[in-house]
Amino acid sequence: MTVGLPPAVGNISGGRRRNARRTGVLASAAGLYLMAASLVATAPAVAQTQDNQPPGITSSALGTSFSGTGKLDPNQKMLVTADQLEYDYQRETVSAVGTVQIYYDGSTLEANRVVLDRKSNTLFAQGNVRLKDKTGKIVTADNLELTQDFKQGFIDSLRLDTPDKTHFAATRADRTDGNVTVFQNGVYTACEPCKDDPSKPPLWQIKAKKIVHNEEEKMIYYQDAWVEFFGMPVAYFPYLSSPDPTVKRKTGFLIPEFFSSSQIGYGVSTPFFWNIAPDRDLTLTPSFTTKQGVLMEAEWRQRLINGAYTIRAAGIMQQDKDAFTTSSYGLTEYLPGYRDNRGSLQSTGAFALNKFWTFGWDGTLVSDRTFLQDYNLIGDGASTKTSTVYLTGQGDRSYFDVRGLYFLGLSVTDNQDLQPIVGTLNYNKVFDKALWGGEAGIKANLTSLTRQEADFIGTSALTSSTGAVGIPTGSCALMNPNPEQCLLRGAPGDYTRLSAELYWKKAITDSAGQIWTPFVTARVDVASVNTGYLPYSYMYGATLPGQNTLQSGADDLIRGMPAVGLDYKYPFISAESWGTQIIEPRAQVIIRPNETNIGNFPNEDAQSLVFDDTNLFEVNKYSGYDRVEGGSRVNLGVTYTAAIHGAGLVTAVIGQSYNLFGRNSFAYGDMANTGLESGLESTASDYIAKFGYSPTKYLEFVTRFRFDNDNLSMQRFELQGRAEIDRFNVALTYGRYEAQPLLGYYDTREGIYTNASYKLNDNWAVRGAVRYDFAAGEFDYTLVGLSYIDDCFTLALNYVTDYTLNGPNAAPVNKVMFRIGLRTLGEGGFSTSLGSSSETSQ
Repeated sequence: MTVGLPPAVGNISGGRRRNARRTGVLASAAGLYLMAASLVATAPAVAQTQDNQPPGITSSALGTSFSGTGKLDPNQKMLVTADQLEYDYQRETVSAVGTVQIYYDGSTLEANRVVLDRKSNTLFAQGNVRLKDKTGKIVTADNLELTQDFKQGFIDSLRLDTPDKTHFAATRADRTDGNVTVFQNGVYTACEPCKDDPSKPPLWQIKAKKIVHNEEEKMIYYQDAWVEFFGMPVAYFPYLSSPDPTVKRKTGFLIPEFFSSSQIGYGVSTPFFWNIAPDRDLTLTPSFTTKQGVLMEAEWRQRLINGAYTIRAAGIMQQDKDAFTTSSYGLTEYLPGYRDNRGSLQSTGAFALNKFWTFGWDGTLVSDRTFLQDYNLIGDGASTKTSTVYLTGQGDRSYFDVRGLYFLGLSVTDNQDLQPIVGTLNYNKVFDKALWGGEAGIKANLTSLTRQEADFIGTSALTSSTGAVGIPTGSCALMNPNPEQCLLRGAPGDYTRLSAELYWKKAITDSAGQIWTPFVTARVDVASVNTGYLPYSYMYGATLPGQNTLQSGADDLIRGMPAVGLDYKYPFISAESWGTQIIEPRAQVIIRPNETNIGNFPNEDAQSLVFDDTNLFEVNKYSGYDRVEGGSRVNLGVTYTAAIHGAGLVTAVIGQSYNLFGRNSFAYGDMANTGLESGLESTASDYIAKFGYSPTKYLEFVTRFRFDNDNLSMQRFELQGRAEIDRFNVALTYGRYEAQPLLGYYDTREGIYTNASYKLNDNWAVRGAVRYDFAAGEFDYTLVGLSYIDDCFTLALNYVTDYTLNGPNAAPVNKVMFRIGLRTLGEGGFSTSLGSSSETSQ
């Protein structure tokens, strides 16, 4: 087979480590020969000079040397040093003997003896020969001979080291036609020798009866080749070829990939890479499967002056679509892969229009939502594929971004009609000139989306066993006769909103060290809403008295929210013998009117509300623009930091938020009930706290808490930790969250995820990961892996079990993945999926 991957390099066992290049080695050696020949061409005249010494020769206790000019290039000098020079006028030879060094035009020849034969026009080097050309390429040999035209020659007991750290060895090497070198009984590797025992075989090498290096084609051909690992043969190839290690792109077959799954059987992919031009290429990949036939893939890549793009297509005419069905209780379920023809089209691109503006895209079209995972055409564990086209601009004090988004659900339970098509525009600008000595700027957002069907979630006990479970449009009223048991995660129909906000702030530090930051904001939102069909029970339900509920129909809305406030901080710094500590009380007062049109604006981008230390002092605690915080509020908190000599860093935060007067936005839910049961819905919020300790940079713990304001019961708890101890690394995340039935979380959620790795030595490592769901009482994700990496070889073996790819109550996906990489030859491997799942990644 021909290996068409860009090769890199290594070292043969026992070889020297050199920075060198193979190209032109023999030509440089010939240059040395021709220069020496031109010098000795005047030998008869030399014999008649005083002391029988050739012109230009000088003697010293350290040896004899001479310099002169050559006929080929009079601007170049040659210097020859040796212990002694021997002249044989009868045989017409000149010999440099003992620690011979010849320097010419950046090239160096070293040997025990160098003989120039005028009759045969050859330059012959003997004993510990080392030839280094001006590019840095090194040839070492016992004997070296070059003819005058240097197109033919041989090297005995050769070892060749390149600057890319690839290495050849052979019992004999012949050079013909000026660009073809044939290594007899050759060995090739890209590995460095063992430092402790260079005589040990390298990690991998190729031994061949004949290795042919064609410099014009930039290809290496191996005949009767064995691939060896640790000196043991593991694979035989009667014929093998690979690009020259100096080649970065070469037409040819890439290393095949092997895979299997219950739906497609066993398969092998054989990519063919076509290097069309330096700026473009095409990869064709037929994949042969035992159950479904041949999958064809093609990937086109092209780089232009200001960017690059790719186009990737795949398609198959399935031979056994019944493999994508499951049976349960006598009923047959047809998975998305149950179809005759399946395929996909993907494209990416990014172009710099100028130094400020960038245009790009990442798009995917598929025949069905599980095709990419069924045939291993997407990253492992992906549950959604987002297509986007964008234009971004970045200035010194401004940012602009406009993009379109299309979300493709990849799991069996996904309903594409519930996914929105979204367009967004974001613009931020900080004004160049200060206003009243402070910072002023503008923020703007335009969002437009459309969705075919309503995306509901049930919150009753009927659907609580798996937490938040989506239910189809129309079934909310059927399954949940109580209106409060239906939440709307996504509204059907069309929704367009434009939001703009002006702000000003200025930090003032007084003589006592107190920091006063007055600020002013003014925001306006205008929206056009055309909501599609909603079930009866939802339309006329309300979770709290006075709450508006999004209803079917069209409406134009406007909302304004001005605010003025003051942020106050007073850091107290204490330097002690044991370290330094800082205590910083902070208070923030915000005066503003009530939020209007609560529930009338669809809430699409502000549903993720978690009250903790990260947003305690945010003027608007909502995560997006669809909700805006109203009502006057006071936020209070204290931060503590201690840097202890020899004991690390301690940080702590505690705080609470109060609704002063006006309507508390968080007490009024919207279509998703955002704000309710968040800890902010009462006049005095829940308490939030954070504690962190890092004794060293290799060990860290961070905990976050939320305590109920009335009884101090813990509503949220998170623990994150990481440790690096010598060769051992571990990270842990634990979370426990009380039930929030008004938000769709009927049961307590509790889980832990940890991953760890241990380096057995400088090359070998093991790793593992596990996630445990305490509520379900089971592990829902596990990973065990083994890896090896060095300068010439990589290996990775992983076993993964994942319950989350196919939705609730689905069988787990078990995957075994194995990959190896041989530097300069390429990377390959196999993967297999165990169990019946349309979402299995091969």
